[in-house]
Amino acid sequence: MNILLITISALVISAVSAYLGTIMLQREAVLTAGPLGHLAIPGAALALIYGFDVSLGAFPFVILGGLVIWYLEKYTTLKTEAITAVIFATAVAVGFLFLPMNKAEAVLIGNITGVDLLQTGVIVVTFLFIALVLKLIFKKMILITISEDLAKVEGINVSWYKLVYFFLISLTIAFGIRLVGGLLTAALVSIPTAAAKNMTKKLSAYTLIAIIISLISSLLGVMSFHLTHLPLGPLIIVFSSFFFALSLFFIKRE
Repeated sequence: MNILLITISALVISAVSAYLGTIMLQREAVLTAGPLGHLAIPGAALALIYGFDVSLGAFPFVILGGLVIWYLEKYTTLKTEAITAVIFATAVAVGFLFLPMNKAEAVLIGNITGVDLLQTGVIVVTFLFIALVLKLIFKKMILITISEDLAKVEGINVSWYKLVYFFLISLTIAFGIRLVGGLLTAALVSIPTAAAKNMTKKLSAYTLIAIIISLISSLLGVMSFHLTHLPLGPLIIVFSSFFFALSLFFIKRE
């Protein structure tokens, strides 16, 4: 177990997840990370059975599940909530059919403690790519969030940007499952951003604060894991929740 590699991986995943979460919160879409995290469970279970990286197993299942949800939204009269409930419940059921119970922790609440130098490098490069693309599409995605019609008038290809955005979410979920598991992925993107939004209404400051909260939560989580040997993923979420609670007091003082 290399605590430096664990720390680097946790910081990178948490920071970029919070950055992505600032757009998701604006679009009122942070809860979609939860069902997408559940969709990753069957793929992660198969990865454990056949001995390859859980992120590689999770990613195609997240993409496939997202496409199924998109198709059913477009070609049926069912509401998104009903479709999402059916898809993610099915994914969880299928996942548990194959998930080895002695390895369930890695899928459900994450386990990044065995990360090696190569895996850390892949995580860093992948999340730097996500952050770069997010920076390039950030302003256009905010405009799309405000008004898709206005974005179309401005010449923005809304469908293309939404597809890129979904791809970035899928990548984040697939790698985030290593840190916090399929059950807690929504918390990874939503809690720091929700806390930041309680503290400021300025978009630039809100994004920066969300990233800072995620970084501090990850550092505290890694330190606590090193001292207590409790699961790292839940520890990070608990510290993020603590900052969210502090942000509520901040609101009362305004």
